[in-house]
Amino acid sequence: MLNYGAMGEDIRFGTDGWRGVIARDFTFFNLARVATAYGRYLLAKGGKTVVVGYDTRFQAQAFAEEAAEVLAGLGLKAYLLQGPHPTPMLSFAVRHLGADGGLMLTASHNPPQYLGVKLKGPYGGSALPEEVKGVEALLPEAPSEARGRAEPLEVRTAYYEHLKGLLDLEALSRFPGVLYHDAMGGAGDSHLSAFLRHAGLALEVRELHNVPHPLFYGVNPEPLPKNLKTLLAVMGPEEAPTFAVATDGDADRIAAVLPGGRFFNPHQVFAVLLRHLHAKGLSGGVVKNFAVSWIVDRLAERLGLPVKTTPVGFKWITEAFLKEDVLIGGEESGGIGVKGHLPERDGILNALLLLESVARTGKDLATQFREIEALTGLTHAYDRLDLEIPTEGLLEKLREPRPLAGLTPRGLEDLDGIKWVYEGAWVLFRPSGTEPLLRIYAEATEEEIVNALLKEAEALVRSLVP
Repeated sequence: MLNYGAMGEDIRFGTDGWRGVIARDFTFFNLARVATAYGRYLLAKGGKTVVVGYDTRFQAQAFAEEAAEVLAGLGLKAYLLQGPHPTPMLSFAVRHLGADGGLMLTASHNPPQYLGVKLKGPYGGSALPEEVKGVEALLPEAPSEARGRAEPLEVRTAYYEHLKGLLDLEALSRFPGVLYHDAMGGAGDSHLSAFLRHAGLALEVRELHNVPHPLFYGVNPEPLPKNLKTLLAVMGPEEAPTFAVATDGDADRIAAVLPGGRFFNPHQVFAVLLRHLHAKGLSGGVVKNFAVSWIVDRLAERLGLPVKTTPVGFKWITEAFLKEDVLIGGEESGGIGVKGHLPERDGILNALLLLESVARTGKDLATQFREIEALTGLTHAYDRLDLEIPTEGLLEKLREPRPLAGLTPRGLEDLDGIKWVYEGAWVLFRPSGTEPLLRIYAEATEEEIVNALLKEAEALVRSLVP
C-alpha cells in the first residue's frame, strides 16, 4: 500500500469530473479518497461491478491501478482496461459488461500537467449531476486502507463490432481518398485504422502523433488550430477528397481540417452530423450546450426537430439522452453523442460518421456546410479566447450588456455564464469548469466581426479585473 504522506486538498467536481495538477492537487492520496467515495456510493446503491480505464497522461496507469485496487478493496468487482483507452471505450465497457459504473483516469483536453477523474454511470455515459453530488457527499478525509485485486479487461474487438452496426460500411468502402488522423499523442492513437482493418475496409489512413505521449508532443491535447499546426500544414497542399480529423487527449472530442489547411470547427462538425443522421432516416431531438452555434438551432428547425439548450458539461446532455428521444447532442468543444450508440461523446465514431457523410453524398465537408448555410439562411463565423485572469466576481460586472464591434446589444442570457446577444451575433463570458481560465466565445456572420468582438471583449474584461 502506498504511503501518502500529508492530508489531501479540497476536492470539487467541475464541468466533467475532478481535475488537478499532478503532484500538487492530483495525488495518490486524493485519488484514493475519490475512489473510496465512488466505491461507497456504488455499494450504497447495490452496485457490484466497476470498470477503470486510463489515457496516456503521465503516471495514468499507476493511478488507475491504485483506483482499481481501492474499489476492489471495498468489495466491488473491479475490472481494469489494459493499456491506454479512449474514454468512450471505457463507457462502452461499462455498458457492455452490465457494470454499475466506471472511473476514467483522464484530464481530457487539459494541459499535460493535469490529470483527472471522469465518473460514468451504468448506462455508459457521464455520471448525472445528482450522482456526482452523491459521490462528493461521501468524500472522506482519508481513503479506505483496504486493497483488492482488479481483473484485466479487453474490449477493443467488442467495441469495433458495435461500431460496425452503426455505420454504412459499403458507403465507407467507396471513399476514394486518404484519411488523416491526428491523435495528438492521446488515447485515440491508432483506433481509426484498427477499426477499418477490423471491418475489412482497405482505406488509406495516414496517422499523425499516434504514439501515446504524456506531453502530447508539446501542445495541449485540444483539437484547436493553435494545437494542430502539423495537421494544418500537411493538409495545406492536399485536395478533396482527402479528409482529416483530430481527436483530443481521451478521444471523446473531434475537429476536422479541410484540404488547403482550413480548420473545420466543432459547430460545423455538429451541423454536418445532424444533417447526415437525419438524411439516414433517424429522428429525435437536438440537444446543444449554451456555447453552440445558432446555426444548429436553425438547421434543426428546418428539419422539423425540437432543440433543447443545456448548461456546459456533457452530463446535462447525457441526462437528456436518458430521459428523452435524442438524435444528437453536442458541445462547442467537439464532444458529440449520437442516437443508437452511448449517451456519450465519441471522437472515433464521429470521425467515421463524418467520413460516411462524405462517402454517401460525394460532397466534401466544406460543400456540405455551404449547403447548410444556404438551407438555414445563415453564415457562420466563430472563435474563442481563453484568458488566464481572475474570474471571481467578474460575471456580476458583466450583467449590463455593452456595445461591442459597433453592435448594439439586444439582450442578455445567463444559463451558463453571461451571453450578450446582438443582431446576428453574440458573445459569451464563462469561467472554465476544468481550468483556471475565463473563456470568451463569439459568433457572428463575418470573421471580421468575430475578431472585433473578441478583441473588444478581452479589453473590457481586463479593465474590470483588479
